[in-house]
Amino acid sequence: MRGPHNIWRLIRTGATFIRSGAMHHALDAMNAPPRLRAVAYAMSAPFAWLGYKGDPKLPPVTRAITALGPAYIKFGQILSTRPDVVGVEVADQLRVLQDKLPPFSTEIAKTMIEAELERPISELFSEFSEPVAAASIAQVHSAIRADTGERVAVKVLRPGIEKAFRKDLDAFHFAAGLIEFISPSSRRLRPSDVVNHFQNTVLGELDLRMESARASQFSANTARDAGFDVPEPVWGMSSKTVMVMGWADGAPMGEPDAIAAAGHNLVEISERVLQLFLSHALRDGYFHADMHQGNLKVASNGDILAYDFGIMGQIDEYTRRVYAEILIGFIQRDYYRVAEVHFEAGYVPADRDVNEFALALRAVGEPIFGMDASHISMARLLSYLFEVTERFGMPTRTELILLQRSMVVVEGVARSLNPSINMWQTAGPVVETYIRTTLGPKAVLRDLQRTAKVLHHFSPQLPDLLKASIQRQAAAPPPPAVKPLHPVIWSAALVAVFAAGAAVGTIL
Repeated sequence: MRGPHNIWRLIRTGATFIRSGAMHHALDAMNAPPRLRAVAYAMSAPFAWLGYKGDPKLPPVTRAITALGPAYIKFGQILSTRPDVVGVEVADQLRVLQDKLPPFSTEIAKTMIEAELERPISELFSEFSEPVAAASIAQVHSAIRADTGERVAVKVLRPGIEKAFRKDLDAFHFAAGLIEFISPSSRRLRPSDVVNHFQNTVLGELDLRMESARASQFSANTARDAGFDVPEPVWGMSSKTVMVMGWADGAPMGEPDAIAAAGHNLVEISERVLQLFLSHALRDGYFHADMHQGNLKVASNGDILAYDFGIMGQIDEYTRRVYAEILIGFIQRDYYRVAEVHFEAGYVPADRDVNEFALALRAVGEPIFGMDASHISMARLLSYLFEVTERFGMPTRTELILLQRSMVVVEGVARSLNPSINMWQTAGPVVETYIRTTLGPKAVLRDLQRTAKVLHHFSPQLPDLLKASIQRQAAAPPPPAVKPLHPVIWSAALVAVFAAGAAVGTIL
């Protein structure tokens, strides 16, 4: 229930932010207007003594969020992908919220596995370790399958986690609505959409069958990618609260010295990790949205291993094409074309000046291209871009923000291996290849073929649709200023498109 009873939860949350010293950091990061700041302090300051103290060794915002519990930690992880909402600095702090909760008992985990899979733990695994990682929703154990001797990762949901999350989700929804009511200017950032995105992400993660499906889909998409591997889920040993998948065995991506000691080329791996990410995003429209060092390893054969598929990004084909054109425009320093793409896609209100927008984009891009390669930063570009889009009234697009934020995370991984990597030169070939394959003549033919298939699918209904159209035209007089096309012309046009599409299909 998203009612006023949630006010008490918000007071407790605000009190914790006050007590941990995080309140002003959070409000500054969100550029909160004076009215919202006043309400936040008025609701929280008198009750500061009720707030949780948290771990004083952590930065203030991270300290407050970890003190408030699993739902807030997970929300912090999601917000780490939204620097447009919380700012780049706070988003970077929130990225550490990966494995900050204490684990629950291994015996409880075993009991849950036995109940869920309806088999004794000894029949499933010959070895079962203590937790090797514990996050907000689940923890992971290393085990060896009793039937095959294969080492696997066993992920188990925290007991009672779904009930706890649903309770806090009510408070998040209430808070988002309150923020939009108090501060209309905040609606550009779509607080309610952010909470809805968080809810959809969390509910998907609370069913580990969905994470298994995401891992399986990602594995299928990337099966032909050289130098990249995804552990496969073990479907027969996975369920809603338990997921078993192959063990990712290799050197952690966060230990470049160990990777180099194993004989691998750090420069080559840094370029590969960036190019693979872009390839997944542009080619497949389905990408790992949490590719930080903790979710990547380098295998003994040099392959990059990715795991933990709790946050995956998905973008449709049209958006991918728009994003690719924006990227290639920046790479080629064609700022007017980048501005045109924003207007063509409807990202910027049509009443704004495209030339002024192009100049603002030039002010974003040129200083970055003038830097030494080691200082060319996607994070810097992203920060400047947010300022420009806000000034020109561009609404927040969640799917693009997630993609851009993920790109910044991957940039950090690449730079940790090779500080001198030139991001634009490395990204260029992938984007150019995508542009050639999706916007060239062959791509036009493929689009026509798909159009023909859709028309063919509806062809039995076309006569009825045309008849209904003719009847509507006859019943409604045309506007006096414009003479509408005769229904016969529409019919001929539809038939012509259908025939052209069919011909293209035959050619291909």
